[in-house]
Amino acid sequence: MTSPLRIGIAGLGTVGTGVARLLAANAGLIAGRAGRKLELVGVLERDRKRNRGIDLSKPKWHATPHAFATDPNIDVVVELIGGADGVALDLVKAALVAGKPVVTANKAMLAHHGNELARLAANRGVALAFEAAVAGGIPILKSLREGLAANKVQRVYGILNGTCNYILTQMRDSRREFADVLAEAQKLGYAEADPSFDIDGVDTAHKLAILAAVAFGGAVDFKGVHVEGIRHVSAADIEFAEALGYRIKLLGIARQTPHGLEQRVHPCMVPAATPIAHVEGVFNAVVVEGDFVGRVVHEGRGAGAEPTASAVVADLIDIAHGRAGAGLNAGAKPKLAPMTRHEGAYYLRLMVVDRPGVMADITAALRDEKVSMEQMIQRGRAPDETVPVVITTHATVEAPMRRALDRIARLKTVREKPRMIRIEAL
Repeated sequence: MTSPLRIGIAGLGTVGTGVARLLAANAGLIAGRAGRKLELVGVLERDRKRNRGIDLSKPKWHATPHAFATDPNIDVVVELIGGADGVALDLVKAALVAGKPVVTANKAMLAHHGNELARLAANRGVALAFEAAVAGGIPILKSLREGLAANKVQRVYGILNGTCNYILTQMRDSRREFADVLAEAQKLGYAEADPSFDIDGVDTAHKLAILAAVAFGGAVDFKGVHVEGIRHVSAADIEFAEALGYRIKLLGIARQTPHGLEQRVHPCMVPAATPIAHVEGVFNAVVVEGDFVGRVVHEGRGAGAEPTASAVVADLIDIAHGRAGAGLNAGAKPKLAPMTRHEGAYYLRLMVVDRPGVMADITAALRDEKVSMEQMIQRGRAPDETVPVVITTHATVEAPMRRALDRIARLKTVREKPRMIRIEAL
């Protein structure tokens, strides 16, 4: 009889407790699919008194991260502490040095230190598994490595943060402004007390850096991700998007271009007819475009105890079989395309004084940078009052688009900073 795979969990928060519950609830099913039992034999957690709704009296509670990582009775270390540095990073390094496979859901750590950890895992001949680090319960990394392995990936993009998607969905449905919906999301537990990592796009950027590394085979390059959040998206923008046939989503996008690998996170106007436009609330979605398979859409819950635990245990089952997929590529970083070379269409919203000559000045700024307008919307008529003007452009290059916007922003008749949202051709 094959001996059990002995597991240690570091961090018994929402996800760690979810993993422990899943191992207990589906023990027989998991053993059948893994070919051996998966036993929780050790934990690392400061709070021993908290009632987690599960019996944790059998696993050994360790006093220090080093003792936990080097315990000879633990075969696999599951790191669910979180954070790019500190205890989580030290623990994973110690486990890999000790020759133990590691399973983690820590996207921040992998985005910042993934290349170093990949080299360490390769040198020790052990697995570094991280399916749960990107899109929670959606098995996107396994899909890229296995089901789509024969394809040359042309583009991968998705909704990778449920908090932002929830906020944008509620703004559209309720016609309320960002600040009001964010406050509600915090009360409901969908947004953190400090939501900066989510709403400023950093969480999505962590995930995109990992996703791009797996999809395109290069090293992780988080610093090469262009990042914008959703703070500046207004209810007016969402209303105009609807009128133009679009919906606004925060997307992480990676694609190969003639100038290199483009990695970007920002709000996008996506055509309302596309599948990703209809991914609502806290759900995530990832789309892969391959040269032979075409477009493949993955959708599901991207966070939470149960979906993330599902991905963690899937990695554990692979390790039990000795078939853990290839980890991160610790080789050279990819050649990156500068954001100034990005090509696409744009949505502009300007708040201007309604008087003769204003549009002539605006169109001159666009004309001089060879930016071609596709359509314009001006609602209402209030001489010498501030009114919105919306312009969409044909495909153009980002650098001249920015120069035109800088010139428009300096016009005395433009009363607010111009708002720009990229229109994504999907």
